Amino acid sequence: MSTEYNPAKIWMIVDSGAGEPAFNMALDEALLIHAAEIRHPVLRFYSWTEPAATFGYFQRFAEVAKTTELRPLIRRTTGGGIVPHDRDWTYSVIIPPGHEWHGLCATESYRQLHQWICNAFRISGVTAELADARRKQLPGQCFAGHEKHDVLLHGKKIAGAAQRRNRLGLLIQGSIQPPESAVRADWQTALLKAIQWEHGKIPTNAFESAQRLVSHYASREHNERR
Repeated sequence: MSTEYNPAKIWMIVDSGAGEPAFNMALDEALLIHAAEIRHPVLRFYSWTEPAATFGYFQRFAEVAKTTELRPLIRRTTGGGIVPHDRDWTYSVIIPPGHEWHGLCATESYRQLHQWICNAFRISGVTAELADARRKQLPGQCFAGHEKHDVLLHGKKIAGAAQRRNRLGLLIQGSIQPPESAVRADWQTALLKAIQWEHGKIPTNAFESAQRLVSHYASREHNERR
């Protein structure tokens, strides 16, 4: 690791453990809100206290409710389709303004992230690859078919992500539907080999913002807004 301390290059790693569905989405948004203050790009690993499904900001709630039996249903601040959170590995990436990833187009940040995910799988013994073209089967479902640059194993999608980029920074929310042979700890260790990083804690102001946002993400007004 370089001796030069550069927060734009050094990633803050946060493993926040299991959270309630509304809180998980609230914390991701809170980290985006405070990204400029945090200064570091953040990689957050987390899980769920109960099965749930999240869905893209622009999706219609009635269609989502008919498509999955998982509950609760939480509308994300990012786009994309329905993601089941009953056995997945979930993570988020929060990039502050001024970082090189913040200036990338959506396609390129998606590709770079998934190439990183894919390489970590290969290091940990899973022969994953990036999709070179789009193949959709069921509209609105993240893991039915795949988009270009999704992560595939034997032709089946195992990793997808959704993004939101604004003046505050870049938020990428990712989900992995792991193969039975994969070990999460091994994959996370392999992932961290590619970056300079240090363990971090969620800043108090971000945690407080997340607590204020929980009721928003749990509300019918938000989740059934369209």
